[in-house]
Amino acid sequence: MCALLFDQNIIAGAFKPPCKISICLADGSTPKQVRIKKENGQMVMVPLFQSQENIVGEVIIEPSNGKKVEHNGVKIELLGQIELYFDRGNFYDFSSLVRELDVPGNLYERKTYPFEFSTVEMPYESYNGINVRLRYILKVTISRNYVNNIVEYMDFVVRNYAPAPPINNSIKMEVGIEECLHIEFEYGKSKYHLKDVIVGKIYFLLVRIKIKTMELEVRRRESTGSGTNTYVETETLSKFELMDGVPVRGESIPVRLFLSPYELTPTYHNINNKFSVKYFLNLVLVDEEDRRYFKQQEITVYRLSENS
Repeated sequence: MCALLFDQNIIAGAFKPPCKISICLADGSTPKQVRIKKENGQMVMVPLFQSQENIVGEVIIEPSNGKKVEHNGVKIELLGQIELYFDRGNFYDFSSLVRELDVPGNLYERKTYPFEFSTVEMPYESYNGINVRLRYILKVTISRNYVNNIVEYMDFVVRNYAPAPPINNSIKMEVGIEECLHIEFEYGKSKYHLKDVIVGKIYFLLVRIKIKTMELEVRRRESTGSGTNTYVETETLSKFELMDGVPVRGESIPVRLFLSPYELTPTYHNINNKFSVKYFLNLVLVDEEDRRYFKQQEITVYRLSENS
């Protein structure tokens, strides 16, 4: 048994990386951290940036047990990537910046390499959806001959902010069933920030069927791929009961729905020709025979600038 354990230790040591790589951001380079869920379900804190910020830090490489590390160069990359889950494992790079840190040679002891990516253009936000993921990473690669390269990653999140729109029209729509039902609904605006409140009113102009309940839903529709590989997923993020009982003609029902409790993202339009994310308000009426009537309206969601 001892001999077997000894052999296993030798095998384990053979596959152990010959050095340790650490990626450290400079103090003050990022003011905030946010929590994200890794693929294994683990929650971790990662740095938060927005477009045009500087990403500054250093890479530290420490050879294990004083071993010599032969290499063909050391580099750090800043990558923006999209992964479609029907094509899992294949990342589409929409952004790629490289800094060469070292020329080919040998490493005998701990070495520190400073790096800087200045005013980085990061046009898209980080997103982790049902069928698609958009991520940003710092990737350090030690290139080697005849053996696998040594690679280390650091995830970070990008969020981009927008001012309040100068024009924000109200929404007015009608729901009707000829000679049976006529409802008008009005929402105060069509564009909402992530912590906004949906305020509106529902007017019953004609009611000849018995309405049992009425709900307002917030739905997210994620579209990925194109052509025959187009996938559409719709999630109901919230259900808000507006009414429980039978309305009468001339009655009006107020609407007030807070968005802050829900995990919304901004609306995304055709991100790098790979995916879109849209939001809808869905009005649902159920009569006493459990027949359901729907009226859906798209809204725009944006991340309000913290200075607004």
